Amino acid sequence: MQTEGSRGWFVPVFALFLSAFAVCTAEMIVAGVLPSLAGDLDVDIATAGLLITGYAIGVAIFGPALALASGGVSRRMLLLALMAVFVVGNVLCALATSYWALLGARLLVAACHGLFFGVSMVIATKVAPPGKKSTAISFVVAGVTLSSVAGVPVGTAIGQAFGWRMSFWAIAGAGALAAVALAFLIPEVKQARAAGDLKAELRAAVRTPVLFSYAMIALFMVGVMVLFSYVVPFLTEVAGVPLAYVPWVLFAMGAVGVFGNLAGGRLGDWNPTLTAVGILTGTAILNALLAQSASVIWLAVPLLVGSWLIGFGFPAPVQGRILKEIADAPNFGSTLISTAFNTGIAGGAALGAAAIASGWGYGQLPLLTALFHALALAVTLGLVTYDRRRVAMPA
Repeated sequence: MQTEGSRGWFVPVFALFLSAFAVCTAEMIVAGVLPSLAGDLDVDIATAGLLITGYAIGVAIFGPALALASGGVSRRMLLLALMAVFVVGNVLCALATSYWALLGARLLVAACHGLFFGVSMVIATKVAPPGKKSTAISFVVAGVTLSSVAGVPVGTAIGQAFGWRMSFWAIAGAGALAAVALAFLIPEVKQARAAGDLKAELRAAVRTPVLFSYAMIALFMVGVMVLFSYVVPFLTEVAGVPLAYVPWVLFAMGAVGVFGNLAGGRLGDWNPTLTAVGILTGTAILNALLAQSASVIWLAVPLLVGSWLIGFGFPAPVQGRILKEIADAPNFGSTLISTAFNTGIAGGAALGAAAIASGWGYGQLPLLTALFHALALAVTLGLVTYDRRRVAMPA
C-alpha cells in the first residue's frame, strides 16, 4: 500500500481518475439519450432535460450537506461507500419504469457526486508529494475531461444501439470496476481534524482566499456554459461547419482539453494564482476574437479549440489553491468546489437561453464568455492583491 508522499503516488491517483471518468459520464449521459428516454417514459424533451438540471442542483446541495454529516468517517471508507451507492443508483436508473423513479435515482447519484469529488481531491493532495499536488488534481480532473471525449459518446452509442437503459447498465459496470480499483489502490489517509469539529470546517470554507476561488470557478463556468450549451448551432449556423463534421470538432475540443488540463496542473504547482491570471486573460481574448470572426470557419474553429486548450488548464490550479487554504479542515470546503462548478454550469446554461430568447444570435454568445472570464480575471487579480497584503502584514 502506498503511503502519503511516496513515489508511487500516481497509482492511487490513477484509481481516482478512473472513478472520476465514471462519475462524470453518469452526469452527462442523459444528454446523449434524451430523445429515446423521453419517448419511453412518455414525457416531452424539456421535461426530460430537467434530469440534467436536477442532477446539477442535487450535486450543489447534497454534497456539502453530506460532507458535514460524514466528517469523522475514514476518507478511504467513505470513498468506497460513495462508489457503492453510485453503482446502486445507476442500476436503479436502468430499472426505472417512470420519469419520477428515474429522477429519484439520478438525485441519489448526484448526492454521491459532490462528496465524491470533495473526498477525491483531498486524497489526491494527501498522497501526492510536495510540488506535485496540483498535478495530482489535474489527473483526477482529466477523468472529467475524458468523460466528455470518450465516456458520453460511447455511452450514447450504446444507448442508441441497445436502448437508453443499457447506457446506465454500462455506467454501473464502469463504476463497479472503478470501485475495485479504489479498494486495492487507495491508501488510508490521515484525518485533518477531529471528528465532529463542524466549526473548523465552516471557518475554513469561508476564508477570504477560498471565497475568492469559489467565485472564480463559478464565473469561469458561467462563461464556458453560456457558449457550450449552444455550441452545435453555433458551429453549424454561424461558423458554417457541416453537421457531419461537428462531432470531430467536439472531439478535438475535448482532446486538447485533456492536454490543457494536465499543463494547468504542472503550472499550478509553480504558482496557481498567476496561472489562473494567464489562463483567464487568454480565454477572454480568444472568445472576444471568436465573436468578431464567428462566421469565418477557418478562424472560428481554431479559436474555439484554442480557448478549450487554454481554458481546461484552469480547474487544477484553482482547486489546488482551495485545498491548500483549507488543508486543516478540508471535508466541507472541498465539496463546495463541486457546488461552485455546478452553480456556474446551471447559471451559464440559463444565461445562454435568456440571451437567445432576447434576440442575441449564437455568434454573439462568445462575447458573454469573454465578459464572464474577464469578471473571473478581476476576482483573481483581487486575490493577487489580497495575497500581497497578507504577505506584507506583520505576523
